[in-house]
Amino acid sequence: MLDNKKICVVMPGYNAENTVQKTYDEIPKDIVDDIILVDDGSKDRTAEVARSLGVHTIVHPRNRGYGGNQKTCYTEALKRGADIVVMLHPDYQYTPKLIPALTSCISSGVYDIALGSRILGKSALQGGMPLYKFVANRVLTAVENILVDHRLSEYHTGYRAFSREVLLTLPLEENDDDFVFDNQMLVQAIHFGFRIGEVSCPTRYETDSSSISFARSVRYGFGVLETAAQLRLTRMGLLHPRFLSPEGRKLTLPTGPSSQAAESRS
Repeated sequence: MLDNKKICVVMPGYNAENTVQKTYDEIPKDIVDDIILVDDGSKDRTAEVARSLGVHTIVHPRNRGYGGNQKTCYTEALKRGADIVVMLHPDYQYTPKLIPALTSCISSGVYDIALGSRILGKSALQGGMPLYKFVANRVLTAVENILVDHRLSEYHTGYRAFSREVLLTLPLEENDDDFVFDNQMLVQAIHFGFRIGEVSCPTRYETDSSSISFARSVRYGFGVLETAAQLRLTRMGLLHPRFLSPEGRKLTLPTGPSSQAAESRS
């Protein structure tokens, strides 16, 4: 726990057999109360390795996509009573050693969301980020900051921490099940007025680090621009997308005494 808040780390996993243990070993167990891995239909031993480490493991019988995986991650974390949820990729691309910094941003009451930024500190290229991805990151972030009228160093990091309130409030079930889910989630947070902080985070691109193809990167880029444009049009009263509506579908938690007890913690 940190500041009497239950900390849960969720790992959306896919073919991460070779890196799960390295990631797990660096998680600071002194403050992390719960660790969950959701295996999105991997073709390797990701789930088996996670279970051998004592990690609470869920397996999707078929691949639901990166966004669909996160929906399961957050639902399970909330169901298990988490106050702060950290998303950490099990491919060892982001260092788990920054979990205390990310969670303290939220447990202190200063922010509702904390992001591990690869751009702050200028370590992205040194850590092996491909040049085309770096350039795309900077261009998309600049355009998005203009469209959504915000100032983040990047919208594309996969290292994030959220308060329980954020995960219960955002209509996450309206979001895409693919990679643009990440971007939609931040645009939702901005739209609903949540406070977002950033922590400088080194990154490492290794052989086993997950990566999407160039074609999917292009599709993601167009999805990012569409998401930002939708927020701008919503503010102008010209569009009313479900993913930006307070009435949009939210994560569904089981009802009952245990669920009510967990909810009383938030």
